[in-house]
Amino acid sequence: MSAPEPTVGVVVLTQGRRPDDLARGIRSLLDQTGVSIDVVCVGNGWQPAALPPEVTALALPENVGIPAGRNAGVPLVAGQYLFFLDDDASLPDPAFLSTAIARLRAEPGIGLLQPRVVDPTGVASPRRWIPRILKGSPEHSGNVFSVWEGAVLLPRDIFDATGGWGDEYFYAHEGIELAWRVWDQGRRAWYAGDLIANHPVIAQTRHSQYWRLNARNRVWLARRNLPALLIPLYVGSWTALQFVRFLRRPSGVNAWWGGWCEGWSSDPGERRPLRWRTVLRMTRAGRPPIV
Repeated sequence: MSAPEPTVGVVVLTQGRRPDDLARGIRSLLDQTGVSIDVVCVGNGWQPAALPPEVTALALPENVGIPAGRNAGVPLVAGQYLFFLDDDASLPDPAFLSTAIARLRAEPGIGLLQPRVVDPTGVASPRRWIPRILKGSPEHSGNVFSVWEGAVLLPRDIFDATGGWGDEYFYAHEGIELAWRVWDQGRRAWYAGDLIANHPVIAQTRHSQYWRLNARNRVWLARRNLPALLIPLYVGSWTALQFVRFLRRPSGVNAWWGGWCEGWSSDPGERRPLRWRTVLRMTRAGRPPIV
């Protein structure tokens, strides 16, 4: 008797602004082979419409932000694994999920997997899609300490143990926190350069609050997750780096600085500092959480 197919709960998040992309992404999920999937489409301030009958709809009355929207869909799907897909992303390979899950099963030390992201029209992918300081080839796989959140796979028990996506962030840096907390569970976050998700190249600054939330959430990330000794080192290193960047391109500096101040004066939510043994593991793996 053949082994049962792995089960995957899938959360697709949308505001309903890209119906063609949404339909493409959902179709790519329903076309997956070798897995049994349970899909929910979460409308963030929107009532999902015209969905395939296999897909559950969840309408949130207002836009609660990206991480909270993803979290809202989790209780509605069943599965040993959880996969999160943005509404403008899709999976070109119908064996993507089965291949990715086989990787997790073969290497149980991996607690989170992010694929390589490719624009389907052939536009060159931005380097920020490779979640490493030393970017190298996008096809090179390895341990990472942040993730591009648009296509992420985890065992469900690991996701639950991390506490899920950080609702408070609304947008930006929730993927760094999730990766750090996976490492804190004794697992590794993994960038799979040989597995592909499609996503168009779009400027991050299309979000009106990009600069403010980028700075606020960077401070919140440290306050929520780092041992007290490392908080000023982490925030200080990123502040210095950002100001060097602003010397070349000053656009957004005022909004960024306002967000930086807000990060110290506002409540970041629950604090769950990393264990020092996790800091040591991350350091040995090449990325101490101070940069």
